[in-house]
Amino acid sequence: HQQLHDQQHSDDLQGSGVFGHLSDSFLGRKGTLQMVCFLSGGFGLLTAFSPNYWIYAAFRLLTGFSAGSICFCSFILATEPIGPSRRGVVGTSTCYFFSGGIAALAGIATMFQSSWRMLYIVTSMPSLAFVLTAMPFVSESPRWYLVRGRVDDAMRVLRDIASTNGKSIPKGVGLKLDDEDGFDEKVVETSSILDVFRSRTTRARLVLLVFITFLCSVVYFGLTLNVVNLKINLYISVVVNSLAEMPAYLLTAVLLRHFGRKPLTSGSILLSGIFCTIAALIAGVGAMRVARMACGVVGIFGMAATYNLLLVYASELFPTVVRTVALGCKAQGSQMGAILAPMVVLLGERVPFAMFGVLAIIGGLLVLCLPETKNRPLYDTMAGLEKGERSSRSEEEVATGNSEI
Repeated sequence: HQQLHDQQHSDDLQGSGVFGHLSDSFLGRKGTLQMVCFLSGGFGLLTAFSPNYWIYAAFRLLTGFSAGSICFCSFILATEPIGPSRRGVVGTSTCYFFSGGIAALAGIATMFQSSWRMLYIVTSMPSLAFVLTAMPFVSESPRWYLVRGRVDDAMRVLRDIASTNGKSIPKGVGLKLDDEDGFDEKVVETSSILDVFRSRTTRARLVLLVFITFLCSVVYFGLTLNVVNLKINLYISVVVNSLAEMPAYLLTAVLLRHFGRKPLTSGSILLSGIFCTIAALIAGVGAMRVARMACGVVGIFGMAATYNLLLVYASELFPTVVRTVALGCKAQGSQMGAILAPMVVLLGERVPFAMFGVLAIIGGLLVLCLPETKNRPLYDTMAGLEKGERSSRSEEEVATGNSEI
């Protein structure tokens, strides 16, 4: 079971890279999301009819290859059309469905404890239903249209959005890339993960982001799996942990309006780290077992807020042409952490909490090395990002000089 768990997360890791690239290139955000939902649901459904273990394992690996990309593909598609004042609220709201799905899964699992085949059938249907009923009404990202040179399609989507909001776009208003004074429809902006590493700005951001996500993933998945060491009903623990995440999303949505991404993200990770450290000092005997679980719930609360914030933060750190592939790398860091987490959980009752505390505190401090993105524009091209960063640094230097005077 442990080997299958690790191999499935390894396939999630590979799928995130592949589908992240497809989303930024010719397939687009909508096309990629349709594909991963269909593949995930289809392979999940086929798993239920596996005649032996090896066929079962193969379908689980294929499911993991596709399912790992659903989260960030849907997040990018939902948030790219949103302006800076509402982007944080919209981004955080997407995570309610993730936690709600985990809580629902615990309830469904209790109903099908005697039939794992029926469990796979029931849990695979929502992805297929989503592709058939919801995706036809979802528009492609206008930002993706723009960087692909399809200006008319981008304007069509924006006009549809304006019309839905009871407004209209004035005649004569056009679109251009953020690194150009005008726009030539024959120019198609394409980039890859190699372009992210060629730029010193995005390279440093990506390395930091992947490492921070890796550390947070070990803690998040470790706390989720650590219910076995709490010796409390598995299904109840999963529901409590998932419900504990929802207030975290609400709180971050409110606080994002007033504070920056950097202090909130760092603070939420440190909160989780502190309570995990406290849990490591509590002996799991009698009533203290409940106290340790409470510390674990606060740890989940802080780390759920972190996951939420990191999605919003990461999407704002990279331009449109590499945004999904960058988030795909972030997801790969998450899957590497998920592979390591069960090994930490096996270390006993108190040692895992101590390790989670140390890793979370390190992650919280590393976040302070990332730039702030609150109220900053979403850049579309690598050149536009570099230009915007140079302009911001110049403004900060001027402001610092004026304050000194």
